[in-house]
Amino acid sequence: MSTPISPLILLHPDDNVLVVRAAIRAGDALDIDGARVTATQDVTVGHKLARRALAAGDKVLKYGAPIGSMTATVDVGGHVHMHNMKSDYIASHTRQVVGGSEGGH
Repeated sequence: MSTPISPLILLHPDDNVLVVRAAIRAGDALDIDGARVTATQDVTVGHKLARRALAAGDKVLKYGAPIGSMTATVDVGGHVHMHNMKSDYIASHTRQVVGGSEGGH
């Protein structure tokens, strides 16, 4: 009997998020670091789930490097995306240039 393949990928041992590689549905049972967690919502491929509880202000680590900061608290297995995190590198998810216009003119 084969072991089922996890819908989650850990890209680096220091990461505090896991990347979704197969769509997750609310109610799905997930194994996160040996703990059984129930998904609370649907999450699409390429999005992230919290590997551990994260608080507002915590750095989000992916590939072992910070990619942004949490703007809200999320529990283990919670969806981490632009609704509860922000990039530390661009002004907003619309990629507007600070001091510039949307069109870049």
